Amino acid sequence: MYEPKSFDDLKVNDRVSLSKTITEADGALYIAATGDFGPVHVDEVYASATRFGRRLAPGIMVAGLCTSILTSELVGTIGVSVEDRFWFTGPVFYGDTLTFDVWIAEQHDETRTVIWEASARNEGGLEVLKARASLKFPRRKPS
Repeated sequence: MYEPKSFDDLKVNDRVSLSKTITEADGALYIAATGDFGPVHVDEVYASATRFGRRLAPGIMVAGLCTSILTSELVGTIGVSVEDRFWFTGPVFYGDTLTFDVWIAEQHDETRTVIWEASARNEGGLEVLKARASLKFPRRKPS
């Protein structure tokens, strides 16, 4: 967990899968830290009148779990994020157990860049998040 890996340690199609239940505590900590007090996340009365019918977990919090899994389980802590794209394809409710699949889709030696992708599905199999992002790794130190 959180072991440093070099660019040369990584390979296209390296993959990890991890499941996590999204809790009220996760949401409360994220909301408190970011100030994201959107009523669909915190106000049950408001959220019940939306098309979702109840409160949603913050999408960016869920997206952040992808990046956490990426660094803790797949690529390590050396790469620096240079671009992140997330698509919120379905609702995430508190209590949902999500399975995150994160993988290396491309590796560019000349720029020392890794393109990673991710998908998260709820326990019913509905995809709720897609991601595509890039990490840049430092140049090798001269010998």
